[in-house]
Amino acid sequence: MQTSPDRHEYPAHWEADVVLRDGGTARIRPITVDDAERLVSFYEQVSDESKYYRFFAPYPRLSAKDVHRFTHHDFVDRVGLAATVGGEFIATVRYDRIGADGTPASAPADEAEVAFLVQDAHQGRGVASALLEHIAAVARERGIRRFAAEVLPANNKMIKVFTDARYTQKRSFEDGVVRLEFDLEPTDRSLAVQYAREHRAEARSVQRLLAPGSVAVIGAGRTPGGVGRSVLGNIRDAGYTGRLYAVNRALPEGQKELDGVPAHRSVRDIDGPVDLAVVAVPAEHVPEVVTECGEHGVQGLVVVSAGYAESGSEGRERQRALVRHARTYGMRIIGPNAFGIINTSPRVRLNASLAPETPRPGRIGLFAQSGAIGIALLSRLHRRGGGVTGVTGVSTFVSSGNRADVSGNDVLQYWYEDPDTDVVLMYLESIGNPRKFTRLARRTAAAKPLVVVQGARHAAAPQGHAVRATRLPHATVSALLRQAGVIRVDTITELVDAGLLLARQPLPAGPRVAILGNSESLGLLTYDACLAEGLRPHPPQDLTTAASAADFHTALSRALADDRCDAVVVTAIPAVGEGSVADAALADALRSAAAAAPAKPVLVVHVELGGLAEALSAAASTAPQADADNPPQARPDTPRTTPRTTPPGEPPEGEHLIPAYPAAERAVRALAQAVTYAQWRRDAADPGKVPEYEDIDEKGAATLIDGLLARGQGLTLGADETCDLLGHYGIHVHRALPAPTSDAAAEAARTLGYPVALKATAPHLRHRADLGGVRLDLADEEQLRRSYTELTELFGAPEELRPVVQRMAPRGVDVVVRAVIDPAAGAVLSFGLAGAASQLLGDTAHRLIPVTDKEATSLVRSIRTAPLLFGWRGSAPADTRALEELLLRVSRLVDDHPEVVAVTLEPVVVASHGLSVLGASVRLAPPPARDDLGPRTLPAY
Repeated sequence: MQTSPDRHEYPAHWEADVVLRDGGTARIRPITVDDAERLVSFYEQVSDESKYYRFFAPYPRLSAKDVHRFTHHDFVDRVGLAATVGGEFIATVRYDRIGADGTPASAPADEAEVAFLVQDAHQGRGVASALLEHIAAVARERGIRRFAAEVLPANNKMIKVFTDARYTQKRSFEDGVVRLEFDLEPTDRSLAVQYAREHRAEARSVQRLLAPGSVAVIGAGRTPGGVGRSVLGNIRDAGYTGRLYAVNRALPEGQKELDGVPAHRSVRDIDGPVDLAVVAVPAEHVPEVVTECGEHGVQGLVVVSAGYAESGSEGRERQRALVRHARTYGMRIIGPNAFGIINTSPRVRLNASLAPETPRPGRIGLFAQSGAIGIALLSRLHRRGGGVTGVTGVSTFVSSGNRADVSGNDVLQYWYEDPDTDVVLMYLESIGNPRKFTRLARRTAAAKPLVVVQGARHAAAPQGHAVRATRLPHATVSALLRQAGVIRVDTITELVDAGLLLARQPLPAGPRVAILGNSESLGLLTYDACLAEGLRPHPPQDLTTAASAADFHTALSRALADDRCDAVVVTAIPAVGEGSVADAALADALRSAAAAAPAKPVLVVHVELGGLAEALSAAASTAPQADADNPPQARPDTPRTTPRTTPPGEPPEGEHLIPAYPAAERAVRALAQAVTYAQWRRDAADPGKVPEYEDIDEKGAATLIDGLLARGQGLTLGADETCDLLGHYGIHVHRALPAPTSDAAAEAARTLGYPVALKATAPHLRHRADLGGVRLDLADEEQLRRSYTELTELFGAPEELRPVVQRMAPRGVDVVVRAVIDPAAGAVLSFGLAGAASQLLGDTAHRLIPVTDKEATSLVRSIRTAPLLFGWRGSAPADTRALEELLLRVSRLVDDHPEVVAVTLEPVVVASHGLSVLGASVRLAPPPARDDLGPRTLPAY
């Protein structure tokens, strides 16, 4: 690396892995003096036309002077970056700082010329766009605020790279050259472009893994059994439509097949491309396999091998090396320690997993970080027999294992636009990037339901997972996910229950529920469950145990036609005697009635009625439908496997199948989740706005913050500084004057005016009126001095109590407002009532900043103790409009000034008219880095 005294230290933090437009990966890093040979080799592979566009003249080769200039950088005024695959350059970009006259300059000059060169074989992959994001971030770090680029008019591709980035720019034309100048500060438009590119690239990278044209199983054993041989058999038996190969280095010379599948000793021996490799060899042999795959052009890996981060520190380092090694060749990894992947599309039919049976094709996308939980989820879907309007199997399944590379975020990007997936179910044991997950979840939930259950809620993440540190408790993270539209459930049973309902049933228009059935007791249980879940049930309609299928049909049709009903729960128990209803007849009656009113969801609660559950979900079993007498076999004369003899079929046209649940509370909970999600969808269509307030002095606050931070890296502001800063945002704090003696207390009261409050502010007594450290409504000096004496006698000397005097505020409801910037989740606004009871119950609501006016309104109403603000038991309603405005002002402060890393307003007394902020604290620090505002990168290893 470079060590000359005129050069800065090598900036290793500029190194990054990126996903390109086609789903492959590349490494971006600074160019150094050690890259001279790579640069020359790269340049030799660039076409004459591309060279002409770069240098505006024929330029067949680089001179020694050129090579020196393009590899010697000071990493401040002259910077070069390269995109590499397999250790070789595929593209370069550089900037040179210039002054106002266009000549080389140093800081404080804030403009630089930028130029690109992309190898022709890699043009169209989005390499230049990724390099532009990274070189712009580097330039901003070095104090450069503007780029200039000169481009030949015929170089449309490069002009498009600049214009598509959506930076604020201006264009001019002079001497036959197009000159582009653009500011480097990210804008809403440039960030939108960046996110869109990220989405397309990551979705494509997952699509390449889930729909490969050819698969090699590396480590398929010579004898039956074993992980590799099992995966090979599962792929073959599923009827995979692509080319399948077995690879085992221990195969005898001359053996050409394994279980009817073409077999080779190395992936290098395969004549043709391999899109996906399933790696099932011992961990110590994986590096060699990765090298062979990379050199053969394999696009992605599913590593089922264990022995990585889940096994301890040595395995963790082995896992890091695996990811770095694979990314060197542009490959993405699912795993290691993965259970595998499944794609049930008839165009693919891939079961590259340890699941011995392929689930029935359906509309549910399933993601599980744990293989054991993945097995449980697939098994439950299998046992439930589908149960939702005909197709409730799985579209795709991903078990990520240690998720060293491909994570839930990547798969969400894919499922968002996957036409074969209507509902997403995820089991997560950790969220590596909560800020990004929340952003992606909000976008996905606006288009299709996203149901999440999180394991390890009360323990550390599994050893194999790299997780960012967060100060937020699990309950807060869950609340933020719900704000993003995620349907949060607590168990995998609830995950499946909700998924079966949402996969094909319509979303309910509201919480009004009709209940009908042939059991009064079961109807009452369902009614109680609805009330417990916050729904609005109608009184149950008892059809009696003598009800026929026609009676059920009539009652259900009538309920669905009722405008006062948004959903129907049908309860059914088996009847005894000659009048008993056949399961099939009842199922037909319910389906036909539901099909006549398809806009409202229908659920069935059945008790010991297995036949009815099967009939309701007829033709919707998740079990594979292969002919038992004619199992699929791979033809030995071709590498392409044969489809199963009888592929699973779709249900008959027009069938309207209904989800069935074995317990009322399970059905009602799933329905309540659907009601909440439907309301979120309606609210998300009009999220509100972040209001402007004319009295906010953003520039004055910024000046004050800069001056305060000049004192040090982080500090908690004093009382006067806190009041000054909050005052710039229209937040006025009641003054509290120190009272170290009774005479000082009397003087403070005369200054503020009676009546006053006397408070102890020692840490163990602060905000604890229940401990007796507060005296209120002191009307005169006599009462004040007497209270002062009582406090000191009860709790100790004034030096310990730290008493203050404050003017009395109008009576009202005491609340707490907090904002904090979490390094993983971002800026979060929290609200709750003050007092031990709310703290004990954890009754606090949260929203991500910036908060809109509608979100502030919902925040105030989302705590369980909210009725206290709205006139509970005859009390005067509090001024919630003033409270919402306070929340919005705090949100604006933190959003406008990321240096404000923590704000606490406690207590805030919300009266009938207006409110009073009686206590406040603010902490400042340099703002934490936001990777969502920087260039696209994969998690570093």
